[in-house]
Amino acid sequence: MTADSPFEREFRRLFDAHHPRLFRYLDRLSGEPDLANDLVQETFVRLYRRGSLPDSPEAWLITVAMNLFRNAKAKRTRRRGLLTRARAQAVLADAPATDDAAGATDERLRVRVALERLRDRERQLLLLHTEGYRYSEIAGALDLNEASVGTLLARARRAFREAWEEASHAPR
Repeated sequence: MTADSPFEREFRRLFDAHHPRLFRYLDRLSGEPDLANDLVQETFVRLYRRGSLPDSPEAWLITVAMNLFRNAKAKRTRRRGLLTRARAQAVLADAPATDDAAGATDERLRVRVALERLRDRERQLLLLHTEGYRYSEIAGALDLNEASVGTLLARARRAFREAWEEASHAPR
């Protein structure tokens, strides 16, 4: 491949457009920025080594990134990556926090707890949609019928709201 081949140009375009989105998705899914960064890099390395673009590059990128995440999760014995109540309390205890900062930390913890209570597919749907992926890309990545993505997203939002309410009323 030459530096200005069509594949190289399209690869750079995909990298620029999707690297930040995939990173944010994997970071939110795992709670581990270093892991998310490694997985996104490996995803793009695999695309580059492939040497050609798949029919649906965005869905391919999401699928490969999710498979890499599942593999990394299965191999790791360390923490699941989501904030725990003890970790959040340690962070708050170590840093002098203003009421606004403490409230933001508490809210992030509640979001993570609510997301953890969802089924994997619901969590993935919400996070991919939050990152701006189109229904067709989400459907391709999660092996769904594109026509059902809207309905499944509505159900996932409802499940998140219920989990959010439970997290809001849980004793701290």
